[in-house]
Amino acid sequence: MFTRWLALCTILVFLAPNLCASDTAAPQILRFAVVINGRTGGSEVDTFGPNGQLDSTFEFNDRGRGPKVTSHYAVSANGLLSYVDITGNDYLKAPVDEHFAVENGVSHWKSTSENGQTAGPGFYISNNGPPMEAALLVAALLKAKGSPVRLFPSGEARLERIADVALESHGKKVHVADYAITGLSFEPQTIWLDDDQHFFAIPGKWFAFVREGWEGTNEQLYALDRSAEDARNARLARELAHRPAKPVAVEHVRLFDSEQAVTREDQTVIVDGDRIIAVGPSSTIVPPSNAQHVDGKGNTLVPGLFDMHAHLEAVQGPLNIASGVTSARDMGNDIDELRHLQEQWDQGTAIGPRVWKAGLIDGRGPFQAPTGAYADTSEEAHTAVTRYADLGYVQIKLYSSLHPELVPEIVKTAHARGLRVSGHIPNGMTASQFVQVGADEVQHINFIFLNFLASQVKDTRTPERFTAVGANAAKLDLNAKEVDDFVELLRQHHTVVDVTLATFEGMFTGRAGKISPDYGSILDRLPAQVQRQAYTGGLAVTSENDQLYKDSYEAMLRMTKRLYDAGIPILAGTDATPGIMLHRELELEVRAGIPAAKALQIATFNAAQLLKQNELGSIAPGKLADLVLVEGNPAENISDIRRCLVVMKNGVLYDSAEVYRAVGITAFQPN
Repeated sequence: MFTRWLALCTILVFLAPNLCASDTAAPQILRFAVVINGRTGGSEVDTFGPNGQLDSTFEFNDRGRGPKVTSHYAVSANGLLSYVDITGNDYLKAPVDEHFAVENGVSHWKSTSENGQTAGPGFYISNNGPPMEAALLVAALLKAKGSPVRLFPSGEARLERIADVALESHGKKVHVADYAITGLSFEPQTIWLDDDQHFFAIPGKWFAFVREGWEGTNEQLYALDRSAEDARNARLARELAHRPAKPVAVEHVRLFDSEQAVTREDQTVIVDGDRIIAVGPSSTIVPPSNAQHVDGKGNTLVPGLFDMHAHLEAVQGPLNIASGVTSARDMGNDIDELRHLQEQWDQGTAIGPRVWKAGLIDGRGPFQAPTGAYADTSEEAHTAVTRYADLGYVQIKLYSSLHPELVPEIVKTAHARGLRVSGHIPNGMTASQFVQVGADEVQHINFIFLNFLASQVKDTRTPERFTAVGANAAKLDLNAKEVDDFVELLRQHHTVVDVTLATFEGMFTGRAGKISPDYGSILDRLPAQVQRQAYTGGLAVTSENDQLYKDSYEAMLRMTKRLYDAGIPILAGTDATPGIMLHRELELEVRAGIPAAKALQIATFNAAQLLKQNELGSIAPGKLADLVLVEGNPAENISDIRRCLVVMKNGVLYDSAEVYRAVGITAFQPN
């Protein structure tokens, strides 16, 4: 079948010029800028030919990462695609070789991660196509006149028109409309089209894709998008947040004592308002006569979880709460965006966790971070730290392009204001040097390994900070003196390590066409189009280094256990899909050799203590009521943490299944 499919694609490629030979009209060309934190970092060029032909080139550079693809499409009269050909490389520089064609009513698709066919009409969603492809889907949905459109390989899409506006720039005018597509991700995906149904913009703060010459309209369009998003999230909060009018008693429950990392059987916990007012054996605790009763038999009550490495967005609010994550530390974000989210989540006008903020500082250059403050001088560094401190941030996170000579002064200024300092290790500096000048924390386990590869790695601002670890981590003797000395340095300086194991699992061990292990246990619960991400693979590997990269990931797990055994504080953070990947992070800590109860302690009590939040992180009278009721016993089987039943944040109750459903995730099947 593949040979037949390949032959069909070849025929289409060679026939295309002849099919349009009679039409001599000049092609229409639309150009777009990829704007990364206010700076142009890439482009898209779309060329519209006759007979529904469309060619596109798309690329951008995000800290040395980023896709570069050439795409060819043929669009049928009904708006559905009859032919797609996409080649190049993906965001992590792995090869892209993706094709789709329709023959005699049967659709065929093949890429490095998928190979399938099906009969009947539908719209093919590529894995690596340009942003413009979403505009083609909108056009097909408009032709469907309110009916859903079947998606290939799976799922269906629906459309809602949510806004329109007349724009003017440099003496030109254009009318554009904002459409929301459901069925592609955890939340509706918005895109702006002009009146010819051509792609105009996908606005944003970090990343924006805007028609060339109209970049100045990004803020205006984004504000309209955010207004619609706020309205949707406010509706979800009204529907899904249950505010008890009387005390809540969770009775006969197994309680996880996070301070001691042990469980206590047959306990009763009473909450009144936003506080826990009583905790103890069910035989001694008498609930108030008017209490709302929650039967905890067979289940475990855990303090609300902390994600200590997040980059928060609106959709992450319900993803976190549904997963029992009631607190999150944001490790780099737009100041105004994060303030907006925090206000909504604190006020209850949207669903989301409590937030603690780390302010990101990087140096300018081709690999600069896509958000945060930039500092190339002592004055700029001092200004950045002062601003973050004045805004109530608790931490400074340094990034890879920062000049190393600025680090000691930043540490001194931050500590004087009561802020911790952490980060990527700036290029040209080692983790040992970072710790010696006073940094409190290191982000990401790969930077621990890079400490021993300084002579071999040219530039840690680039993806070499991943590939060098893939090529060398497995070869490092974790019992060598240099490792012993480094671990002792961390211990003496009370340095914390934010390992983010889940971030690297798919990157180092995921292979195209196979289910990435980080998605394995939850894949069938995810939206159909999101499931495809589990098959796309991670870093580009060859037959020569395939196993080496997998072995290097195992070395990351062993290093994590080495640090844990030495008493180095470990944090649980995602830097990935929120909520569900914190569960995976805990599973990986256990796989590394950390006992399940200790992993739970890391994500609850230890996190609260690091953030100096004595009213959170454990279940005791007087503490704030952030609680998670899970089926089973995650202190023995850590994967039970995925089986969330009820989540309470600040005394407000959420049915986990209801909140998951709002973001397209199916609830787990209870035993």
